[in-house]
Order: sequence, then C-alpha cells, then structure tokens
Amino acid sequence: MSESMIWWSIGIYVLIAFAIAILSRQGKSANMSGYFLGDRKMNGFVSALSYSATTYSAFMMVGLAGLTYKGGIGALGFEIVYFAGVSLVAIFGPKFWAVGKKFGFVTPSEMIGYRYQSKPVAIAVALSSCIFLIPYAAVQLSGVGYLLEGMTDGAISFGTGIMLATVLAILFSYVAGIRSVMWTDSLQAVMMIVASTLVALLVIAELGGFQALFNTLQTEHSDSLSVPGSGLFSFVTFLGLTIPWFFFSLSNPQVSQRLFMPSSLKAMRQMLLGFLIFGFIYTLVSIFWGFSALVAFPDLANADLATPKLLSSDLVPPVLGVIVMVGIMAAAVSTIDSIMLTLSSMFARDVYANVSSNANEKKQLMVGKMVLPIIALLAFGFSQLELSLIAVLSVAASSGLAVTVPAIIGAFYWRRGTAAGALTSIVGGGLFVLYVYMNGNSVLGFPAGIWGIPVSTILFVAVSVMTQAPKTVAEEFMLIANKSLRKDKVKATREFTPEKVSV
Repeated sequence: MSESMIWWSIGIYVLIAFAIAILSRQGKSANMSGYFLGDRKMNGFVSALSYSATTYSAFMMVGLAGLTYKGGIGALGFEIVYFAGVSLVAIFGPKFWAVGKKFGFVTPSEMIGYRYQSKPVAIAVALSSCIFLIPYAAVQLSGVGYLLEGMTDGAISFGTGIMLATVLAILFSYVAGIRSVMWTDSLQAVMMIVASTLVALLVIAELGGFQALFNTLQTEHSDSLSVPGSGLFSFVTFLGLTIPWFFFSLSNPQVSQRLFMPSSLKAMRQMLLGFLIFGFIYTLVSIFWGFSALVAFPDLANADLATPKLLSSDLVPPVLGVIVMVGIMAAAVSTIDSIMLTLSSMFARDVYANVSSNANEKKQLMVGKMVLPIIALLAFGFSQLELSLIAVLSVAASSGLAVTVPAIIGAFYWRRGTAAGALTSIVGGGLFVLYVYMNGNSVLGFPAGIWGIPVSTILFVAVSVMTQAPKTVAEEFMLIANKSLRKDKVKATREFTPEKVSV
C-alpha cells in the first residue's frame, strides 16, 4: 500500500471528523458539565457508538489481534471475561446516573469523595487515575504508530504515527469537549465495525474459508487452539490479565464517567445494548484477524504488527485496507481524547478545586483545558518507550486502577465504609501494585493483576471497621442510587462543592 494513499486517506478523515466536531458544538460549554459531560443530554445511539469506540480502540484490532497471534485461543477467553464484566454497567450504571443527576457530579472521583465526605479521597482517586491511565493512553498512541509503520513498511515511522495521533487528540478535545469526541466517535465506530467485518470475511475467504483456516491452525499451529498454548498463557497469567479486565467498566474513569452523560435511563439502556452487540461482533473479528495473520504470516517478530501486516497484504483490497486503518487510528484517537478529557476534568474538579480557596466553575474549566495538552505530551513521551505487547500494557494500567473498585462498590452497598478505609485501600493498594511491577510483576508467584483487588479490599474493610462512617450522607447517597432502579428521572437539586466535604 502506497504511502501517498495512506496520507490522503488520513487527510480526508481529518477533514470530515473536524467538520463533524465543529457541527457538534452547541453553545459555548461554559461550565464543567457542559464541556466534559455534554450537559448530560447524550442520546442512546450516540452514547452506544461512542462508548464502543472509546472502549474498543487500538487495544482490539491491534492489541487483541496481536495477543491472539502470540497466545492463541486464550485471547478469546481473556476478552470474554471483559465482556462478562460489562454486566457491572447494568448494575451500577443507573446508580451512577442517579447520584450524578442529584448531586451534579462531573467525575467519578468527585462522586466517591462526596460519598465518603473526604477531599483526600477525591484527590487520591484523581491522582491514582493520572498515574495509571497515562500509560494506557500511551498504548493507544503506540497502536497508531505500529499501524502506520507496519502498513508502509517503515516509510511512515513509529514516531511520526504517535505524533500524528497526539496532535489529532488535542485538536478534537479542544473543539467542543466531549460533544465533539462523541460525535466523531459515532462516525468511526460505524466505519470500524462495517469495514473490519468485511476485511475479516474477505481474508478468511482468501485463505480458503473457515474450515481451511482452522485445518491449517490445527496442523501447523495446534498450540494456538489450546490453553496454555504457545506459552503466553498459564492459569496464573490468565487470572492476572482477566481479573482487572473484568472490573474495567467500573475502575477506568474514562468509561465510568460516561455513565453520567445519558439523557435518561432509557438512553443508558440503549447505550448498553448497543455496546454489547458492537462488542460481540468486534471481539470475534479481532480474534479471526489474529488467527488469519498467524496462518498467512507465521514468523512476525512483533505480534502487534499482525494487523498492519494483514491490512497491507495482497489479501485485502487497498481501499478497504486503508478504510480499516483509518478506523483503527480514529478509535485510538477517540480513546486518548476520552482519557485526556477525564483526567483533565478530575484534576480540575478534584485536585485544583480541593486545594484552591477560589476555584469556581469558570476557573475549573480553564484549568481543565490547560491540563489537556500536558496529559497528551506525557502519554506521547511514555509511548516512545515501546514497552511490551499492547494488550498486556493495557491490563497493567487496569491493574492499578482496580484498587478503586472496593471503595466504589462500598459507596453503594456498605454503609460502614469510611473515608479512612477508602483512602487506605486506594493509596495502599496502588503502592502495592506498583511494588509488584517493580519486582518483575511477581510477588509469591502472582502478578499484580491478581493482587490489586484482594489487597485493596482487605485494607478497605479492615480500616473501615476501625473508623467512623458518615452515616447520614451514606444513607442519603444509597437511597438515591437505589431509587434509580424504579425511576427514570432524578431532578438535580444542588451542585457538589468542595466545602461540602471534610478533610
């Protein structure tokens, strides 16, 4: 595939996406809710496509395909566990939405800080998210770099690819905040699912059909159809990858923040249903891509190049290949956008506002916009390290974020949960996860993905039992959340402010 064709395709995509982003602007988004949540007015269709594009980014078509190439059928089990974890959205989504409408929450960390009546808890969640999400954003940049480098045989370098993705992410984030991101997400989600499915079917047909594909895998790569397969997966490794992935929809704030955005619970249900349909198809497509690349190109030095190699080969018509390439790149940019917007809103709302004595909405929004390019540049620097498989790095980020899960679940289901317990579990659990990674990702033979949830749960429960819970706030918070199961509308009656929580 020619370099000029790729550049022309990227240019056309940028022009169309930028036009959609401009058209998505409604008013000036002069407050935090408007800029970062779209004024909580997103419909179910747009929410579903945006949620899908944000979740299924470079990780899927580059990372999961690469994981399948290297580890075989175990990659499908790994992704199915994540898919099962989406059931958490059905349980917690209405609760997030209800308390968000009632108290005017903009970020998940703000919500947790209010529930435990603690500024330090809100700050700890925000800073923890920054530490672990920036590497995940870097993963998306790396996906674009590998994609463009692989499809042009190095004519477009890895560095050029990640620089392009960084610039686009900053551009789309600034145009209209989350509105522009969600509408451009919708464009790329439709493009991705249609084009990638066609490519998968065409490639399998070129390889002789499904039966021929699996016959070749059985005879020449039999380990790819079994677990532990080629050696990447073992039971312990599988648990380490899947446990944090199961809780992805709760622990990753760029995903859970979207639970505040739908205009109604009906829109949220439509979002969830659309996402499940999209995700099921996309998972199968990514797995088949990985297997097809293994059959067609069995000797790749880097498994993450499986998708670029497939798209640039004679098995895929150039026009269709470049459409898929643009779709994957756009999805990666979408995820980076979402991460940037979430982290900047958390920093402005939960760090700056809690340490400043005069942090009104206007100043918070200004700080949030100032932080956006800084986050992008940090992710850019991290992506240049080219560390490990994309899928493995993605799970590493989720392992650190998973330490917030006990405090989140406790916020809705355990009145005895306290600020001290939440703070200890988040800080202590996060430090332990970092220690495990610095120790070669192994303590007593178990990786960080296995340790995060148990350690943070023990700390949360033990410290909470020994300290005093904010009973009145906890009861009010849980009452509003539980009412969401029966009522589709909760009128926002007051805004959360830093003064309403104690240090």
